[in-house]
Amino acid sequence: MMEGFTHKSVLLKETVNALPLETGKIFLDCTLGGGGHSEYLLKNTEGKLIAVDKDAFAIDYAKNRLRPFEGRVTFVKDDYRNIGHILDDLNIERIDGAMLDLGVSSFQLDDKQRGFSYNEDAPLDMRMDRDDPFSAYDVVNGYDKEDLARIIFRYGEERFANRIAEQIVKDRPLNTTLELVESIKKAIPAAARRNGPHPARRTFQAIRIETNRELVFLKDTLETIIDRLNEGGRIAVISFHSLEDRIVKETFRNEEDPCICPPEFPVCVCGRKSKGKVITRKPIVPSEKELVMNQRARSAKLRVFERMTEK
Repeated sequence: MMEGFTHKSVLLKETVNALPLETGKIFLDCTLGGGGHSEYLLKNTEGKLIAVDKDAFAIDYAKNRLRPFEGRVTFVKDDYRNIGHILDDLNIERIDGAMLDLGVSSFQLDDKQRGFSYNEDAPLDMRMDRDDPFSAYDVVNGYDKEDLARIIFRYGEERFANRIAEQIVKDRPLNTTLELVESIKKAIPAAARRNGPHPARRTFQAIRIETNRELVFLKDTLETIIDRLNEGGRIAVISFHSLEDRIVKETFRNEEDPCICPPEFPVCVCGRKSKGKVITRKPIVPSEKELVMNQRARSAKLRVFERMTEK
């Protein structure tokens, strides 16, 4: 698969150029994926890079792609939620820039056996980390109806969540992606299936997020990275889902203005200090040209935060 795989990095230049490339010494790519952002960063800075991903295939693929920069890259197979421990283990106290490209990488979507696609028949897997014993099969076949409905509604924003959960429970056990697709289709009214996106898209998204616990640690990870930035250091985050984007937006806003004093107080007495400023008041989105080249970029949003000296 590696030989035929092609990877298109979303918001490539916008993300990397948001970082302090000229002055930065140490950078962090928390979601290495296909290595496109890392490659562009290494070409445009003299700094070193810590490249993190929990998918072993991503690490192997990127090692080959980034071979010209050998000596400047440290690869770490781990989850970005452990970023504080990763930096501690490497004896790195501060960094100058960090990137997170949230969501599923192209090679994960394109690998039919990974079970991310609702268009290909495959085992119910959806694990970004193949060493993790917990998979989509456990979610689909192990969760009760109420928990299934909850995650489908929350993470998929699917209005037919209750009906889908009820149908899944009725049809269990489900072993493959297309079996799950058929169960979902049976639960959604015909008129709704004819209009809009693929009827299984939202449910697959929800199950993937639950399987990989994608949103559970995001806020803590962002806060940890901001705390480890040097003054003038920046973090750039690409999100593809409204819940992801909301967490990023609110975390950045709270780090810029953490004061919890009532608005009628003339001065701040809570003692919480700003850690920096939001660079992107509105998210940066892909250009029309990029969307023509890569339809998977259509929901991407980029937000950037800069660390400043606490006052």
